[in-house]
Amino acid sequence: MTDFDIRISGGTIVDGTGAPGQTGDVGIVDGRIAALGKVKGSAKVIIDAQGQVVCPGFVDIHTHYDAQVLWDRMLSVSPWHGVTTAVMGNCGFGLAPTRPEHRELILRTLQKVEGMDLQALEAGVGSDWPFVSFGDYLSAVERQGVAVNVAAYVGHTPVRLFVMGEDAAERRATGEEIEAMCDIVKDAVDAGALGFASSKAGAHVGFGGKPVPSRLAEPEEFAALGEALGRTERGVLQMTVGPGDFLAELRELAEISGRTLTWTALLAGLWGPGSHREYLARTAALQRQGINVVPQVSCRPLRFEFDLEEPFPLESLPIVAALNSLDRAGRKARYAQTEFRTQFREAVADLDAERGTSFWERTDLTFVPQAPELLGVSVAEAARQRKRDPADLFLELAVDSDLAMRASWALMNDDEDEVEELLRDPHTVLALSDAGAHANQLCDACFSTHLLGHWVRERGALSLPEAVRMLTSRPAEVVGITDRGLLAEGRPADVVVFDPDTVGPSSLQRVNDLPAGADRLIAEARGIKAVIVNGKLIRDQGGDLLGSAEALPGRVLRNGAATASIEQEVHQE
Repeated sequence: MTDFDIRISGGTIVDGTGAPGQTGDVGIVDGRIAALGKVKGSAKVIIDAQGQVVCPGFVDIHTHYDAQVLWDRMLSVSPWHGVTTAVMGNCGFGLAPTRPEHRELILRTLQKVEGMDLQALEAGVGSDWPFVSFGDYLSAVERQGVAVNVAAYVGHTPVRLFVMGEDAAERRATGEEIEAMCDIVKDAVDAGALGFASSKAGAHVGFGGKPVPSRLAEPEEFAALGEALGRTERGVLQMTVGPGDFLAELRELAEISGRTLTWTALLAGLWGPGSHREYLARTAALQRQGINVVPQVSCRPLRFEFDLEEPFPLESLPIVAALNSLDRAGRKARYAQTEFRTQFREAVADLDAERGTSFWERTDLTFVPQAPELLGVSVAEAARQRKRDPADLFLELAVDSDLAMRASWALMNDDEDEVEELLRDPHTVLALSDAGAHANQLCDACFSTHLLGHWVRERGALSLPEAVRMLTSRPAEVVGITDRGLLAEGRPADVVVFDPDTVGPSSLQRVNDLPAGADRLIAEARGIKAVIVNGKLIRDQGGDLLGSAEALPGRVLRNGAATASIEQEVHQE
C-alpha cells in the first residue's frame, strides 16, 4: 500500500499566491494535494524536481476551443505549455445554444470571425450535434472527456441567433426577443456557464460578410442581459470592445449587473504610442470605486500570418471589409483593379497616420511561391528592391500566387517597454492566447512559456513568483474560477513542473493536422517537465502519456468549479 499516488520531490514550490518559492515536496492522493513541504512516504509515481519549479497549473481565460474540444480531447497545444484550465466562449462566440437549422450559420460565423477552416469545422464537429442548449453542450463535453479542465461563457452571438434566426445579423431585437435572450442566459448560468460574453468589435464579421449578431445589439439589450446575469448572482461578463468611449459603456454594464467585467484587449500601440496609459489610469479609478472592470493584456506581440483570401487582420479597413461577401475569384478580381489599389493604398496610409507606424515596414512576406527570394523580407524592403509602390507590389504578389501568398503583420503590442507597463500594472489580467482560433494565422497558446522564458528569465521584468501568480491565481480570481490556481493542501492537484533555465516556446511551425487536413500553426514547449491534471500525470518530458481513447482527467468547471468531488470520477478508468 503506497502513501501517495504521486510524490514530487526536491523542487522549488511556487504556490501561486505571489509568495517566494520554498524548497520542498508535494504529495498527491485521489486527485488532490495531500501534503506540502517535507513529505515522506512511498508513491506510485515519483517525480524528481531538483532544480525545477513546482507550481499550480496555468489558467488560460481567453480561448476559443469551443469547436476543437469536440474532436481534440487533448486540447493541443495548450497542455504542452502547462495550461491545465481553459476558458472557452470568449468574445460571445460558441456552438451553443444552437438550433439544428442554424448549425451551418454558426460554423460559417466561426470560419469568418475566428479564422477557422470551414471544412475542418464540418469534419471535426460532424452533422449530428449531441446538443441544442448550452447545458447540453457542457454535458456533451463532459461525457466525451477532456484532458484539461474547461469552463465556458454563454455567447451573445449564438443566443441572439437562437432567438432571432438570420435576423440576428440584420436588426435590433424587440422587447420580447430580448426577454427570451435573458431567459436563455439565466438557464445557461443555471447549467454552469461561467458568465456571459459579447463583442462590439468592428473586425468581428460573420456569415455572409455581415456583422456578428452581437454587434447589432442596442444599449437596452446589453442592459437587459447585464441585469439578467446580475439576478443570478453568479458569473462574470467578458466583452470585446468596439469604437467610441467603450470604457464608459463597460462601466455602466458592470454597474447594472453588479458583476466583474473583463474586456479584450488593452494592447500597446492599439491607439498609438503610449495610448494604453489613459486606459490604465481610468481602470485604476474605476476599481478604486469598487467597479471591477478588468482589462485583459497580452505578453506576446499580436502578429498575424495571413493570406488575402481570408485577410482577417486587415478587415478593420472598410475597403477590405467590403469584400467579405466575395469568394476567392471575386476577391482576386478586386485586388487586380486599379481603383481598389488606390483606395487600399490610401487606407493603409490613414492607418499608419492613426497608429504612428508603418504597415509596410512591419509586414514581412512569409510565403511567395513565385518569388521565394522574398521570404522573410518586409514589403517595404521588397518594394525598394523592385522599385515599386508597396501597395501595388503586395497586391500583385497575392494575385499572381492565386492568393496563396502569405504575410506576417505585427499589428501591435511589440513595444516591449509599453508591454512591460501593461504586464506590471496590478489592475490588469494576463490573457488573450486566443487558443483554438485563427489557427493558421497565429499561435499564442504558448503565452505561458513565453512569459516565463522571455519576461522572467531573459528580460527580468517580472519575478518568478509574480509571473506564476499572473498565470494561475490572478486569472482564476478575475473570472470566478474558485477551485484552481493555487497549490495548497486539499486543493485539486493541477500541477506544472518546469525548468526555469530553459522554459520557453519553440518558433512557430505549420502543420496539417486539423480535420480534413487543414493547416495550423503550433509551437512546441521547452523546459516543461511534467503536467498533472486532477492528480493524473498527462504529460512527461514533452510527451502525452494518455492516448486519445483513454479516460481523461479534465473537468467541466460549472460556474467556475468542479461539480463533483474528484474522488467520484465522471470517467472511470
